[in-house]
Amino acid sequence: MAQNLRRIRQSYPAGPRGSTFGANPPDEPDDPIRMGNPMRWQRRKPPRAGSLGTVGAVPAPGSAPGSGATVIPAPNLAPPRGLPRGDAILIGLAGATVVAFGLAAIRSIAAPVLLALILTICVHPLRNALERRGVPRGLATGSVAAAVFLDLGGFMVALLLALAQFPTLLNQYSTELAEMAAALGVVLTNFGVGTEQVQTIVSGFDPERIAAFVTNLLGNVAGLTGTLVVIVTTLLLMAMDASYLHTLLRELEPARPSLVDALRTYGSNVRRYMVTTTVLGVVQGALNSLALVLLSVPGAFLWGVLSFLGSFIPNLGYLVALIPPVTFGFLEGGWETAIAVVIVYTLVNAIVQGAIQSRLVSNAVALSQTITFVSLLVWSAIIGPIGALLATPLTLLMRMLLVDSDPAARWLRLLLGDVTATRALMASESAARKASRRARKTAPDA
Repeated sequence: MAQNLRRIRQSYPAGPRGSTFGANPPDEPDDPIRMGNPMRWQRRKPPRAGSLGTVGAVPAPGSAPGSGATVIPAPNLAPPRGLPRGDAILIGLAGATVVAFGLAAIRSIAAPVLLALILTICVHPLRNALERRGVPRGLATGSVAAAVFLDLGGFMVALLLALAQFPTLLNQYSTELAEMAAALGVVLTNFGVGTEQVQTIVSGFDPERIAAFVTNLLGNVAGLTGTLVVIVTTLLLMAMDASYLHTLLRELEPARPSLVDALRTYGSNVRRYMVTTTVLGVVQGALNSLALVLLSVPGAFLWGVLSFLGSFIPNLGYLVALIPPVTFGFLEGGWETAIAVVIVYTLVNAIVQGAIQSRLVSNAVALSQTITFVSLLVWSAIIGPIGALLATPLTLLMRMLLVDSDPAARWLRLLLGDVTATRALMASESAARKASRRARKTAPDA
């Protein structure tokens, strides 16, 4: 049979590639299908350069026309380009807006959960320390959650006791507040402020409006009992899950080293910021309360608690804590007492927050003043008062997720306020300028 097929093939002239009969090119084996054995079919080879059906083939340099020596251009293997920068920015802003409105819609859930997350990060080393001392894991977690519950409960009791003093102060100084508001309105009118604006400002000193605001605030604080239960329950569950965190990070690190490093750095930085701010806030509130007692300003304990809360609010916390004691200091002792309160608060704030806290947490935060202020406004609008207290930790959380965990986006840290490298560059530039000035001064002598 094979001899008959071979005799038939030799009786016909060689045809083009792909014809039924005719010899294959010398560099290729016989096609099994044309040899009459369909079971030995093989995958068809790609077309040779210069063969029929080649698209885009061009003659090779130096080859004779029609020789078949052609070069097939390499396909374009460049990766597809991403979205234009403007489109990517708009899509990112749109996504951030959707997330912000979503969190605002569920702020009653989002606020306590985020607070529980920050508290879990802060107390995580304490639970680990108990485990290292042989305390069972469940008992260590429960002990930490109970300690947090007692601390938060004690703070809420102190806040309620402090706010309960405020209605008494308003009743005691209602006449003086009305007189001060009238005098302030006259001064503003003399400076050309419009009547409507003056009425708006003066109405802010109305004792009835202030009393209604404080009463509403007391009701909100008293209603935080349910929120406190949610916070502690969430913290307990998060602390239980965090017992496996080290193992999970070790398993994840080979595949995502940047993400693991960002998570560890974030936990360390937030812990240092919150613990330092809490301790220094207690010191600042105690010093301010003591000074107000010595200056005979009424409500010293209330203003001390307000000063402690203000230490967590960046940029505006100092002013929020300063205005009420200055006002009641003026009502009690006149301008001398009010000026003394301003001086004391300024000195305490400069020493505690300006000198001590900035040295301890500046590297941990590394946010510009503008970003810090904008984050305060944004988080306050999204999740309310808790957002104002946690503006810095939550902004650091967003930076960790979007910037620190992505090596390609870490250059954004410079724009967000991480000036460690920038300060080094500025120092080198300053040294170069000084050296240049010294060289110019010594040049005429040479």
